[in-house]
Amino acid sequence: MPPPGVCMNIISARHMKNGYGTVTNPERFLNQDFHQLKQYCLIQHLRYIDEMFPPDRNSISNGILTPSDLDRVVWLRPGKIVPNPSFVADGVSRFDFGQGWVKNCWFIASIGALTFQNHILGQVVPLEQNFHEDYCGLFHFRFWRFGKWVDVIIDDKLPTIDGRLIFVHSRDPTEFWPALLEKAYAKVCGSYTDMNAGTPAEALVDFTGGVHIYIDLSKPPPDLWEMMCRAGQSKSLMGCGTPQGETTENIVLPNGLVQSHAYAVTGVKQMISRGQMVNLVRLWNPWGHGEWNGDWSDRSPLWQTVSPQDRDMCLAVYDDGEFWMSLKDFCKTYSELDICCMCPDFLDGNSTCHWKTSIYEGRWVAGTTAGGCMKNPESFWTNPQYRVKIDELSSECAGKQGEVNMLVSLMQKPDKRNRHLVQNLYIGFSVFEVPENYTAHSGKFPASFFSASKLVAYTKSYINAREVMELMMLKPGEYVIVPSTFSPNETASFILTIVSKAETHVHENSSGHEYMELEENTPVGKSEDDERKRTLFRQHSDKYEEVDAEQLKRLLNGKILKGDLKSGGFTIDACRSMVALMDTSVTGKLNDEEFVRLWKKAVTYQEIFSRCDVSKTGTLSLSELRNAMIASGKKISDEMLNLMALRYGTSSGHITLESFISLVLRFECMYQIFNQLSDGKAMTLQETEWMYIAMYT
Repeated sequence: MPPPGVCMNIISARHMKNGYGTVTNPERFLNQDFHQLKQYCLIQHLRYIDEMFPPDRNSISNGILTPSDLDRVVWLRPGKIVPNPSFVADGVSRFDFGQGWVKNCWFIASIGALTFQNHILGQVVPLEQNFHEDYCGLFHFRFWRFGKWVDVIIDDKLPTIDGRLIFVHSRDPTEFWPALLEKAYAKVCGSYTDMNAGTPAEALVDFTGGVHIYIDLSKPPPDLWEMMCRAGQSKSLMGCGTPQGETTENIVLPNGLVQSHAYAVTGVKQMISRGQMVNLVRLWNPWGHGEWNGDWSDRSPLWQTVSPQDRDMCLAVYDDGEFWMSLKDFCKTYSELDICCMCPDFLDGNSTCHWKTSIYEGRWVAGTTAGGCMKNPESFWTNPQYRVKIDELSSECAGKQGEVNMLVSLMQKPDKRNRHLVQNLYIGFSVFEVPENYTAHSGKFPASFFSASKLVAYTKSYINAREVMELMMLKPGEYVIVPSTFSPNETASFILTIVSKAETHVHENSSGHEYMELEENTPVGKSEDDERKRTLFRQHSDKYEEVDAEQLKRLLNGKILKGDLKSGGFTIDACRSMVALMDTSVTGKLNDEEFVRLWKKAVTYQEIFSRCDVSKTGTLSLSELRNAMIASGKKISDEMLNLMALRYGTSSGHITLESFISLVLRFECMYQIFNQLSDGKAMTLQETEWMYIAMYT
């Protein structure tokens, strides 16, 4: 039986901390080990068949082939398609391949950009693979997926009709690295059909694990040309797309471009034409044919106005899908430009100043940490908060200070493997400056903070995309970044990436747990009240004056909290848990002192529950749960609050009185135990992890 998800999350976080999930030590996708499987196949003299992505119609799925064509598909190994297959034939080039029947131009264009950066290409495509030495029909590729690198293995059976590849195919029929790379990415997406439609940014990020910079070409920055030149020199990958027409169909326009289509940016060049400097952009159509026919196209007379050297270097009159156009026409005919790089130092041309990257994983949970955008002032503060302190720039960085010094990216993580089933939420983030009167504040900032603090940066609009990003200039000081969905109460996981030119110190603003012992509210005649409790206890205890879980259940449900319980009262398992938590003598039962102490706590928590149940439903909403935990003297992190909601909440997301008493008692005991283990110091990461497990299981 696999361990609980909360345990797996902790294990995954530890692995990441120890370097597992990096490009040099990727995580095994679907827990398939390439080296173990290859060794097994070689020893057993087998040709590998991938059971997790089998060579059948399910791996293609419905939507890109007609039922009759799907029936004609035959999965063949390269050795059955051509006599002498090669993984790579005569080097790697964007002209090696063309798009197939899948509408994944965004992915193919990104491969075209990838071929310009050998180092990045080698990270994604282990080029030492072949069809000769130790061949067993098993290949592997690496992709960055939502915060970690994964190693993806596939068999080499490829879908064909009449002996021809139906998806990406090479111009040299003996070369198969593009088709196998596409198959590996289709496995990650769920199927070949799941690769239909997308943007180059998605694949560019998955190829690099780097940061993505989005540029709206309808409003290009004034230094766009300089930015593209520096990006080309800094091992960045660039892709772009044409606007969508009245339909999503790829219609070839009169100017030769394809609407709603992705292209790779393969070069930039400055030339002198008729005595004036012109800025030219080179682009590549992943179809492998079909080109721009305007100014600076292959047959444009403008090529006769440049020097023979520039013409010989840049002009190639072939219908290979690659062409030049002016920067002005580029901005006019394309809608967006995506630049993906490991480090955005090209933004200001200062390679001596290395930007620092911090990555944080978080989650919006309906009712607890999903407060929606700023149009929801009462709940906005409940969103995850990330507090950022920015130091002064070092002298070598300050000398070339550009217009931006920070990039913030917010990416939502899917909860489904199949890409076409993912419903992206509308997401964005806001950045607030922390005023001096709040710098000493610990824990989440309340709603009053956001109404009084200065908003210094934000996403211009909430978009239902995989990722949103903004470039900004922030002076040294303290800030809080609040990622959110547009609407409140939408559940999703996310990755927040902060790339800063200056040294930054970031922490999740709700982290850490604090507990203050509350005095149980008791009547003035304390001794008389305690005696009444003991009298009731003796009436229901055994001959040793103890009660077990069964007897405690009858007392709580039938006497102490009768009439206040909504869901049938405390279960026997809940009562066993309470006995275990309060049983200081380790007898498996409660004596009169332990019972009276439990009774007082239950009454105290009942009163807190009633005060915080502002809706008077007899249950706590998840937002009311947060207030109730604070009222009970406990400051908890968002992660702990989310775990409590999952563990103790009903299917409707509400907390009953009996669940509230159970979870507060458990939290109180667990906190005291782990606090004693840490000698009163702040809990270590490991102690915090164990506390999460104790609360959830």
